[in-house]
Amino acid sequence: MSTIKALDVAYVRFSVPDLERQRAFLKDFGLIETTTDIDGVVYFRGQGAAPFCYAVQAGEPAFLGLGIYAKDRADLDKIAAHDGVRVEATDAPGGGYRVRLSDPDGFVVDVVAGQTPVEPMAGPAVLGWNEGGALPRTAQRKIGTAGASHVQRLGHVVLGVSDFRTSEAWYKDRFGLLTSDEVQPAPGVAIAAFMRCDRGDQVCDHHTIVCAKFFGPARFMHAAFEVASMDDLMFGHDHLKAAGHKLEWGTGRHILGSQVFDYWHDPYGHELEHWTDGDQFDASIPAGVATVADVLGVQWGAPFPHDVGAPA
Repeated sequence: MSTIKALDVAYVRFSVPDLERQRAFLKDFGLIETTTDIDGVVYFRGQGAAPFCYAVQAGEPAFLGLGIYAKDRADLDKIAAHDGVRVEATDAPGGGYRVRLSDPDGFVVDVVAGQTPVEPMAGPAVLGWNEGGALPRTAQRKIGTAGASHVQRLGHVVLGVSDFRTSEAWYKDRFGLLTSDEVQPAPGVAIAAFMRCDRGDQVCDHHTIVCAKFFGPARFMHAAFEVASMDDLMFGHDHLKAAGHKLEWGTGRHILGSQVFDYWHDPYGHELEHWTDGDQFDASIPAGVATVADVLGVQWGAPFPHDVGAPA
């Protein structure tokens, strides 16, 4: 039995040398600045109800950690007792409480609950696709507006870990994560898992946390943000390209999780993904077994750039 059953991933945190340069990238990426400065930290949100999903402060380029949503304060008390740490109030947007943990590779993991949600923002109209003989869109022109994608929320975080089984056990023991797909380069030899939250009969994303032992030492690999639609992703791709930002991989459709993807580097090399149309599983779906080729392959679109570490 796990300590709690997490609800979702909440946010990612970074430090960068030039906050203004990072602000410009994040605006082009489609994140919305919500609080200019709380103790030197700048917060960004998507268009959903989460008060923030990205935080950045001045410093050397670094990934500072991630947040995971717990159900309530009682769950935070359980995690705190399990790891021998304390529950503390937070002054980040939305308030609430957190427990700060350190995973086996030293990644900081905040477990948060009690945030006050914000009013969701109205995004672009998402019109149906006339395809396969079905005509959900009639008497309407499908003409969008050029510009940045409309980020809805943070969807998943991928971590390169030093020991896969140790990290997998750490996250499952605390947060009740379920394996959607385990990656085995040879039968019975596992090096990664795409893990999702256990929401019982309610569906959730194919993966929320990925722990992977692929290339090199433990490191942050990427964070993935859901956008409004396929068209919104493509408008954002063109916008980021025109602004001169570095494309990492995209566009295409993944095999594991099925989402349409588009990966970009921020000015300091941190990899952020836009995605849409991913698989949704409830707790009844059994774990699959996948190969490295499944991770690096695509159903269609840009092939994996083999001069970089493996995304997911």
